[in-house]
Amino acid sequence: MAGVGGLGGGAGREPTLQVALNGSRGAGDGGAVPLSPADLAESALAAVAAGAGEVLVHPRTPCGRESLSPRVVGPVLAELRGAGVRVPLAVPAGVAAEPDPAGRLERVRSWTVLPDRAVVSFAEAGAEPLGRALLERGVAVDAVVPLGGGAGAEPLARFLAWSPPGFGRVRLVVELAEADPALVAGLRWLPPVPVVLYGREGAAWPVLRLAARCGAGARIGVGEVLSLPDGRPARSNAELVAAAVLLWGRVRTTAGNR
Repeated sequence: MAGVGGLGGGAGREPTLQVALNGSRGAGDGGAVPLSPADLAESALAAVAAGAGEVLVHPRTPCGRESLSPRVVGPVLAELRGAGVRVPLAVPAGVAAEPDPAGRLERVRSWTVLPDRAVVSFAEAGAEPLGRALLERGVAVDAVVPLGGGAGAEPLARFLAWSPPGFGRVRLVVELAEADPALVAGLRWLPPVPVVLYGREGAAWPVLRLAARCGAGARIGVGEVLSLPDGRPARSNAELVAAAVLLWGRVRTTAGNR
């Protein structure tokens, strides 16, 4: 991994491990997926106790549809904070919750309870104004850029061309189709923002190992993968986070001994 290190976002800043509580999962994906606001809060608390430094939650209506409505986002955030979740909370602001770019802008501008961070996909139309609107409201932005797997160069180019009011509250979140060091080697030349790497399903654990070697942050949780590194089904987000912390430490120790 020579030449790929230093993606954590600055000297003295420890890489972040974010837990993805639910993602696009539903009841049919098994008992490890928290569904109700109370279940999400309980899962978040256990994941933080296991070592997660941030929580990503997809707010949903009672019928299970993702939503950016303040009547949905606010109560979920309030439930987590009221339960004692004290780490930063993030929500996605994407097409799954609101297909229309103008509708996404309207929704985030109407939020009455604000998350600490919001996830904005630069593979989706309207990412730039949406990101600016969030920053103007005091919400930090996780700018998601997919790499590999036929994603193409446009999302990364769109992020590089973006002119937010300062990059101090922006983080680059790279979704990798596979744990290929060549895909992240060029990230050294991007603006000096923190970087988080993550993969889905079969790529989740290899990408987490890559993030540990790179010094980047990482994301894990049932929102991304339902199995542990050894292939066993995960029983909870906390179990996934605990496995990630253990794996992270082993990789970092091995890399430091080279």
